[in-house]
Amino acid sequence: MHTKRRNNCQTGLLLTFTTTVLLALSGCVSEKENGEDPASNPSEDKRETISPPNEEEETENDPDVPEAYGVSAGHPDAVEAGMTVLENGGNAVDAAIATAYAISVVEPFASGIGGGGVTLVQEQGQDPEAYDYREVVPEDGIPSSDIGVPGFVAGTKELHDDYGSADWQTVMNPAIDLAESSEVSETLAQQLQSAEDRLPVEQLEHFYPEGTAIEAGATLEQSALAETLRDIRDSDGTSFYEGNTGENLAAIEGLDRDSLADFDVGRHDPVTGEFAGYEVTGAPPPLPGASVIQMLQMIEERGTLDEERNSRPFVHDIAMSWRIAQQFVDSDFGDPSFVDVPVDSLVDREQNADLAEEISSGSLLPEDEERTYGDSDPNTTHITVIDDNGTVISMTNTLTNFFGSGEYAEGFFLNNQMSRFDIGQTEQNTPEPGRRSVTWSSPMIVADEEGPVLGIGSPGGERIPIMLTQVIADWVQEDSDLEAVVEADRFHLTDDALVMESAPETNVREALLDIGYREIREAPTPLYFGSIQALMIDRDKDDISGAADSRREADWRVEPRD
Repeated sequence: MHTKRRNNCQTGLLLTFTTTVLLALSGCVSEKENGEDPASNPSEDKRETISPPNEEEETENDPDVPEAYGVSAGHPDAVEAGMTVLENGGNAVDAAIATAYAISVVEPFASGIGGGGVTLVQEQGQDPEAYDYREVVPEDGIPSSDIGVPGFVAGTKELHDDYGSADWQTVMNPAIDLAESSEVSETLAQQLQSAEDRLPVEQLEHFYPEGTAIEAGATLEQSALAETLRDIRDSDGTSFYEGNTGENLAAIEGLDRDSLADFDVGRHDPVTGEFAGYEVTGAPPPLPGASVIQMLQMIEERGTLDEERNSRPFVHDIAMSWRIAQQFVDSDFGDPSFVDVPVDSLVDREQNADLAEEISSGSLLPEDEERTYGDSDPNTTHITVIDDNGTVISMTNTLTNFFGSGEYAEGFFLNNQMSRFDIGQTEQNTPEPGRRSVTWSSPMIVADEEGPVLGIGSPGGERIPIMLTQVIADWVQEDSDLEAVVEADRFHLTDDALVMESAPETNVREALLDIGYREIREAPTPLYFGSIQALMIDRDKDDISGAADSRREADWRVEPRD
């Protein structure tokens, strides 16, 4: 399906790094000479660097682009929404936004306009960009509901302003149609049933007709949500923060007009690191993109890629790399708008090689007994889009827990993202107005020497980093198949126990227990190990392929370019 291009990739990365440093230095001189604060308007600065290349400057060395386009998402209706936009001339960003709004309608438990998210964008031959529109602490601090100021609408609108080519109305319309009428999926019916005790059922007649959760296959009409989405469409998003919707949100405990009006999208450089001859890009702190890169570099140093899948060395190396990476999350991660995060050292190959030496083949690293958080709920949703220019979008959106705080207003559920400030043991993740918490969403992009070739991400709470490490490690193997690596069994380390999707062979089980694992147990829920949404470019075939993760209702579709 794809081949490694280690030597060429390393050369390309060196040239890209050198160019980036020179541009950064020249930019710093210019800003100082003009007496401007380089951080005064990061969004504006970013837009100046993402202009598409002039067609007249294109050469025969330009990267190959696929003769196809595609969407991967957690629900078939959301995939169709994104594909409709692509088929009508929209680009990858337009399609990702349409998909995001659509899936928030058909999966209101996992994401939505009452929450937030993070998106990576990378065009062929260009540096990646990151948009962090997760929720922030309101001006009066965190309310008892843990509701933060929602950023979904602001983030998607800024993405569209910077990159979109289709009309905003065109991007929004598929979600509005679904809000007016859609079919209830098995997962939605199950989640409504299981969450009944903590939701305001009396306000949710459309979800609980006659007080009972709506059944799978039934027609669902969300008229209040459709009206709110129409307002967002017709006001270019301003209604959510300053119009009718904003006024109603300001009446909710913990939210207020100033906090809503002052919401800004976080713009920090994504994290990048080399692994197996590829450049791996993740979302910047306080998200764990650096953790995934750190883990990948550690297992590469240990030779884990040469071990048999699901063998004791394979499982143990990845489990212990997660233990090490988790310690850095606890001590160093925080909102880079408020604290310094040592990103360069976190993705430094030499440092991670030294850390890899701390892993013993015959014992477990000590567990941090002071950790204040546990294995979190299987939440979020992920979207990957690739258009026929080869632009890759990797987007993860969430309400935090399923149905977020459970608070319902204007047709949607409000998040409980502020609960993530319990992650960590230092002041790096301390709440204050305008600040974003550490959390687990981790969209990723993998690039060869020409540009991005893989977009990937998953729901799954705290398990997201270790799951992505396993899948990316599988994917870089020669002759690997995306569908096969998505379907491969997953595992997670929690305390000193291994949670494994399938029971290991007897000899592997005994070998793991012999070196110190307390127990090996099954996943507590079918949704525990997430749902990988991934698309890859096959440069040899100028094509795109994907994989449907059978763990949920995920789907993907690719069509050839006309």
